[in-house]
Amino acid sequence: MSVRPIRIIGDPVLRTEADPVTSFDAELRALIDDLEDTVREPGRAGVAAPQIGVSLRAFSYNVDGTVGHLINPTLTDFEGEQDDDEGCLSIPGLYFPTKRAMSVTAAGFDRNGEPLTIHGTGFLARALQHETDHLNGTLYIDTLTGDVRRQALREIRRLRPARP
Repeated sequence: MSVRPIRIIGDPVLRTEADPVTSFDAELRALIDDLEDTVREPGRAGVAAPQIGVSLRAFSYNVDGTVGHLINPTLTDFEGEQDDDEGCLSIPGLYFPTKRAMSVTAAGFDRNGEPLTIHGTGFLARALQHETDHLNGTLYIDTLTGDVRRQALREIRRLRPARP
């Protein structure tokens, strides 16, 4: 169990659809332990496996003092809308208004391969959607539109070091 470093925008693993988990073994349980240790760091609400360099469909979340995980998630029952500032550990320091469903149901599996369903509202719904996007190779900035998207892309270019 360890806190793993977060991959930053520009890393190809963040833009690649993650592979489904097919084996619920000790290696997967160690990954889930690392994800949960990593998300417990201050200021973190979620960490997806690709953010620590592992292309598997698994994530952890830490919302309102509850730490959990979900493997091979599917989102359904999108209801309502929220439009609040959202950030990402892989795009440090930037926050932009991002539309998400106000409530959502996430179904998948726990570390032992047992079915698990999470009903999220508010910030938990936002975290479930954000982390599932990571598993699909999508970053929150991809959902932005218009002037907000242009501003986000300008800020990202400003923060990223120039390539030699």
